[in-house]
Amino acid sequence: MKTILNTEQITQAVNDLADKICKEASNGVQVAAIGIRSRGEVLAQRLTHVLTEKLGREVLNGTLDITLYRDDLNSHSADAQPQVRTTEIGFNIDDKLVILVDDVLFTGRSVRAALDALIDLGRPKAIRLAVLVERSGRELPIQADYTGYIADVEPDSHVQVNLIESDGVDQVVIE
Repeated sequence: MKTILNTEQITQAVNDLADKICKEASNGVQVAAIGIRSRGEVLAQRLTHVLTEKLGREVLNGTLDITLYRDDLNSHSADAQPQVRTTEIGFNIDDKLVILVDDVLFTGRSVRAALDALIDLGRPKAIRLAVLVERSGRELPIQADYTGYIADVEPDSHVQVNLIESDGVDQVVIE
């Protein structure tokens, strides 16, 4: 196991993501950060706080559960029944700049599912993807608009994001 990001580096990556987003959001458009359960949810909350401070206006925050939109939901190789949780978006996403937030961009399948789920909720002005870690291995033509860290890892390696809110420690490791 190799640590590639520690607490300070994760904090800096979130601040860097916010700086990049602020350039696009400076025209007064309403911004909403929506995190993909579960670690994307935590990162979106952190990003919302930083964006609100940097933009000087409220940035909306929500959580998206993509379980029912996954393309492996009915896969015979699935070990257990998936756990469906709630989507918590207490606002209309129409005409907003939605920043979809996830911890790791790998195959692109989670993001594809999240896009389907968001479109079912409304018609945003634009959807942008912000990820803490991007790695190679895309199976779908999806790329991040904002990336905190690009990890150069072997195809059979696993990138694990741990966040203090859910795991008791802030770190990104390669297993």
